[in-house]
Amino acid sequence: MFCRQMVQRLYLTLNFPQRFSLNDHLEWVKVMVLILTLGFLGTTLLAEETTVTDLFSQVRAAYRLGQIDRALFLADQAINKNPLKPQGFVLRGWLHEMEGRHHRAIADYDQVLKLDPSAVDVYNRRGSEYFKLGDIEASIVNFEKAIKLDPKQEPYHWQRGISYYYAGRYQEGRDQFKSHQQINSNDVENSVWHFLCMARLVGASRARRFLLRIERDSRVPMMEVYRLFAGEGTAEDVMVAASEGNKSKSSLQRQLFYANLYLGLYYEAFGDEKKACEHIVLAANNYPLDHYMGDVARIHAEILQCP
Repeated sequence: MFCRQMVQRLYLTLNFPQRFSLNDHLEWVKVMVLILTLGFLGTTLLAEETTVTDLFSQVRAAYRLGQIDRALFLADQAINKNPLKPQGFVLRGWLHEMEGRHHRAIADYDQVLKLDPSAVDVYNRRGSEYFKLGDIEASIVNFEKAIKLDPKQEPYHWQRGISYYYAGRYQEGRDQFKSHQQINSNDVENSVWHFLCMARLVGASRARRFLLRIERDSRVPMMEVYRLFAGEGTAEDVMVAASEGNKSKSSLQRQLFYANLYLGLYYEAFGDEKKACEHIVLAANNYPLDHYMGDVARIHAEILQCP
């Protein structure tokens, strides 16, 4: 808008009559100098912005190549070039998050939210980082702030449901998972976590009456897990399904992780703490998963104080 006004002034000034005063000359010179100055500043700012954007690209490229230290160095440079923009802190926070440096990630996300209190995704990321540190209440505060800023997220927020479970807020957890069922109707994990909340409220046997119906979850061994919680299958069925087939090492590890995690949760719900610990520890330590649910297994083992 400001530049457009200056151009209009220049246009009016250039349409001067054949006879004009010294003041007209001076006005014309002032306008020309101002326009040239704005052009110079715009070029400088554009160059600076391009440099920062280029640094962001270099950060991502370095991370993909496994050059973590270089990625962090470049992220620091981006922040130093523009410390009042949140993007650099988001990127560095994400790097710390990917490397399991949860306190450092939170510190960067804190800075982002000082600069941009409406950054919904950053509240979610900070909530997840607090969860990974075992600070369940802080995770809920952040998840709820994100949902308050963007209410459409609410049915999708299974992470908040899990935090509600660990906070002992079982009714709110049940409601969260029931809501999630409306937009993700074939997720065995969602059905199981709803069951776990209900088991705390009415007992495991009665909770089966309220088990959210799942028709098909293609992930192995999820349907065997579902039938186990429904009282229609066995723990052996789960382990056989997770172990069979010519799977890649990563696929086999993922299947055994989920099998042991949900066997552990099943045994806990039905009062067998020894078997619960056995399987939760196997999931967390023997078949660790680089995923939010991997952190769930680790946090659960810590809560159970498994030997």
